[in-house]
Amino acid sequence: MTSPTAVQIDLTDPDQFVEQRHYEMFSWLRENDPVHWHATGDGPGFWALTTYEDVAAGYLNHTDFSSEAGPMLGGSLYSDGDPSAGQMLVSTDPPRHRMLRQQLHQTFSQHVIKQVAHQVGELVDAAIGRALADGGCDFSTDIAEELPAGALMVMMGISRSRAHELIGLTRSMIGYRDPLLVTDAEDDERLRLAVIQADIFEFCAELLREKRANPGDDLISRLLGAELNGRPWTENEILFNCMNIAVGGDETSSYTACAGVVALDEHPDQLGRLRSSPQLLDGALNEILRWNSTNLYVHRVALRDTVVRGKDIRRGESVTKWNVSANRDPAQFRNPESFDITRSPNKHMSYGIGIHRCIGAMLAHTELTVLFRKLLDPDLRIAVAGPPRRLRSNFIQGITRLPVALTR
Repeated sequence: MTSPTAVQIDLTDPDQFVEQRHYEMFSWLRENDPVHWHATGDGPGFWALTTYEDVAAGYLNHTDFSSEAGPMLGGSLYSDGDPSAGQMLVSTDPPRHRMLRQQLHQTFSQHVIKQVAHQVGELVDAAIGRALADGGCDFSTDIAEELPAGALMVMMGISRSRAHELIGLTRSMIGYRDPLLVTDAEDDERLRLAVIQADIFEFCAELLREKRANPGDDLISRLLGAELNGRPWTENEILFNCMNIAVGGDETSSYTACAGVVALDEHPDQLGRLRSSPQLLDGALNEILRWNSTNLYVHRVALRDTVVRGKDIRRGESVTKWNVSANRDPAQFRNPESFDITRSPNKHMSYGIGIHRCIGAMLAHTELTVLFRKLLDPDLRIAVAGPPRRLRSNFIQGITRLPVALTR
């Protein structure tokens, strides 16, 4: 296969990711142009950091790079700012970020995580039971989506049906360029995305009204009674952070679960090893996270002129940190193209690092642990029964259709 050149590389084209050509592009970039300027046809362009070292440094550098333009290209790339700046955790810089995180972190207590594990376990058991009765299912929609559903039921105090309604909305927001998830004929992608975001905002606003009238032991009720620097949270702050937690949680665990099923199916030696040694599950989950890199990149904006590997990055320019490339960097991982459930150390970037490490990382890991323990039941057999359909996105690497056969 011919190696790509800088002219052929297009990190904005979602079809490159659907067809899994991005790994080859990033391999070339790490070796030839690790700090890559990426021009765009309808915007000012952006920088792409592709080595593990540079991505890690970018996560930890809050002096030169700001998060307030939002985590995804589209807000600050085509407009002057992001409406969530300074209000939503992922779009906030220190010291305000620390205050928000301290408040939100209480929602991810060990008690809550145990409740989520129990709820997810019940939902997955029921889903596997239905799939066994039918001889198989679409793992992506019928089983994997029960992970975020269980988390939302506990954290937001809502029913399973409303949890799935919210998952449908967040999935459409992330997949706003995927015709399977968005059927709106509107050609303007920005307008389409804005409409979906407004629907999520309204869903959360309705929950806020309900919880204000009848508070409970859930995320929104807690934020309604919380204070930031001596004042109550504003309605927008509550809504933006509910959206933050819903979108992050809905996408990471379910898409990673699908990637794990595919990876183990494609590597039967690793699956056999895991079945014979279930104590390897934690390492296997970390390798699945490294292998798939569900959150492909994170966006930042330069706060001042700076230099990275001899490249002049100007104040106001967009900078993208490609987790998916860092996780395959041979300078950090031995034989990175090998799927190895015993890989150690395995300091992958899939949850980020530093103060912006995913606040729900432990929760997502718990959900995945519950699921794969059940799938590794000695009496259960699961096999991929058809080609997976991949999400049309250059921001989230996911599988939207995954036919599987389940038997006892």
